[in-house]
Amino acid sequence: MAYAATTSRGATQVCEIMTLCINKRMNKRDYYEILGVNRNAADEDIKKAFRRLAHKCHPDKNPGDKEAEERFKEINQAYEVLKDEEKRANYDRFGFAGTGGGYRDVSDFGFGVDFQDIFGDVFGDFFGAGRYKKARGQRGTDLRYDLEITFEEAAFGVDKKVKIPKTAKCSACDGSGAKPGTNAVTCPTCGGRGQMRYQQGFFSISKPCHTCKGEGRVIKDPCSECGGSGRVRINQTLSVKVPAGVETGTRLRLSGEGEAGFHGGESGDLYVVINVKPHPIFARQNDDIIFNVPVSFTHAALGADIDVPSLDGKIKLKIPAGTQSGKAFRLKGKGIASLHTGRRGDMNVIINVEVPAKLNQRQKELLEEFARISGEDATPMSKSFFEKVKEMFG
Repeated sequence: MAYAATTSRGATQVCEIMTLCINKRMNKRDYYEILGVNRNAADEDIKKAFRRLAHKCHPDKNPGDKEAEERFKEINQAYEVLKDEEKRANYDRFGFAGTGGGYRDVSDFGFGVDFQDIFGDVFGDFFGAGRYKKARGQRGTDLRYDLEITFEEAAFGVDKKVKIPKTAKCSACDGSGAKPGTNAVTCPTCGGRGQMRYQQGFFSISKPCHTCKGEGRVIKDPCSECGGSGRVRINQTLSVKVPAGVETGTRLRLSGEGEAGFHGGESGDLYVVINVKPHPIFARQNDDIIFNVPVSFTHAALGADIDVPSLDGKIKLKIPAGTQSGKAFRLKGKGIASLHTGRRGDMNVIINVEVPAKLNQRQKELLEEFARISGEDATPMSKSFFEKVKEMFG
């Protein structure tokens, strides 16, 4: 019941709005009175009266004067009806209700109610809503280009040349679509309104004009270069500045380098999507570089100085005696520049102690002797491990 009551109230409010709007449309001054002529005035007298009043009330001659602007619209509406023999005859017989027809323009037509205009008027008055507007320029499509770069190029940045197949504004006609030296003309079907309005009994519907596709203008002599579209297909070479610190998936936006717009609309954008090729020895973790370096067990046990590759060339790294496998050495500022701050990360060198897979007889004898001499004291990690096992199991 609550829903039904709400629906009823809503319907009542809609009816009130419609009634208000219809009354608004019907409360008009007589067209003859508006032009200041009698009902038997000749066509020439009506034309002269219209020109005189239109000249006097034209918005260009009365800037900022809303009253003059409304008066000018009223004069135009009156003249649109009285200058047409059939419309004038219907108006003389039936008043405002007799000025309808199969095709309708934006004038008010009495009881031939156009609900699109009704709600446009009412909600335009209350909320500033606009009327139907003919099609405008459309923005061009955005484009995507996948760019593959090396690990080093991602770390330090690089300038790349890319070739993009795209549409661009036709230079011959400057995007107008019309043959150079000519212009588009007002659409003869809709009179430049960009829409057609059809009356079916009590209702009126509006559709984009089928001739001009809602543009309000047509091109009689299309440009030979673009065929009237205002756009041509090209292969454009662009320079893309890839900043330091990018990674796979980073998107770079080049404003206005996408497809050209339609009918004077702005061009779309080009998005360059980065794909970084894997490096044979380096791995990336945020802005840090991870490098696993193999070290013989003798160097790990006795200590050694080794050469470590980096993005800046070879670096001497001291391996202390007794270094365990998995030990990490941090080289400050030898990583990748941050995309946001520009500050470089670090390089983490991870030690991997290598155990020889094959031993000759002499090597085996020496290692067995080493094991007898060393006992558990030479392997602190295993000693610690077995002490914990003893604590657990007693």
